[in-house]
Amino acid sequence: MGARGAPSRRRQAGRRPRYLPTGSFPFLLLLLLLCIQLGGGQKKKENLLAEKVEQLMEWSSRRSVFRMNGDKFRKFIKAPPRNYSMIVMFTALQPQRQCSVCRLANEEYQILANSWRYSSAFCNKLFFSKVDYDEGTDIFQQLNINSAPTFMHFPPKGRPKRADTFDLQRIGFGAEQLAKWIADRTDVHIRVFRPPNYSGTIALALLVSLVGGLLYLRRNNLEFIYNKTGWAMVSLCIVFAMTSGQMWNHIRGPPYAHKNPHNGQVSYIHGSSQVQFVAESHIILVLTF
Repeated sequence: MGARGAPSRRRQAGRRPRYLPTGSFPFLLLLLLLCIQLGGGQKKKENLLAEKVEQLMEWSSRRSVFRMNGDKFRKFIKAPPRNYSMIVMFTALQPQRQCSVCRLANEEYQILANSWRYSSAFCNKLFFSKVDYDEGTDIFQQLNINSAPTFMHFPPKGRPKRADTFDLQRIGFGAEQLAKWIADRTDVHIRVFRPPNYSGTIALALLVSLVGGLLYLRRNNLEFIYNKTGWAMVSLCIVFAMTSGQMWNHIRGPPYAHKNPHNGQVSYIHGSSQVQFVAESHIILVLTF
């Protein structure tokens, strides 16, 4: 037995311990460094994103719509990372621009942003901002924007698509229309809350009082109520008002006119056959009479 086991012991004694190849150590070291670098880069992105969101939430707590210049636009919108949607209104609100449409659109935009800011569904996934032409001319040029106001949606990932630009000329700039467009782009549904406006109630009360007072003063002679010519004139006024597009203006809320911010040219008649300005209704109404 001892003689048979000797070769086996000699073979075991002759075996050398197995080691990893010498060239594998640099590879493992490089792999370890790469993992550390990727982990550090990911953590850096997460920290940067958290700082962005925290800053945006702080601005939103002060104002529902915060202003942006070139540096802020590039940092919070153009540069990644970003996990939030940003609605930007490109406008020209400086007095020297004389953009009345921009002021009206800004009021509707502010109503929409306030409705989102003070709603129970408010979160850090959607923010509202605006860029004025005199504060961000480079941004207008970079995005090839040559008219104001213009509304754009910047998604959490990727570049804006064609549908991310709001079709203001066709739809109008009412807060409700903007809210529907945002819901289609972000799945965020905003219920618009308008501040109470008693001007219509006051006007109706004055009209009723005026008519009631006139009827009371002429209570002994009410034959004018049966005057066919008077009722015909009232009917014609209603027909002319509807033909000119006043009801369409009331529903769609189009701008009165459009002023090109570059050359200052004012357009009172829209180039499309499916859209009109308020000025067109007034022109048609005057021509009809």
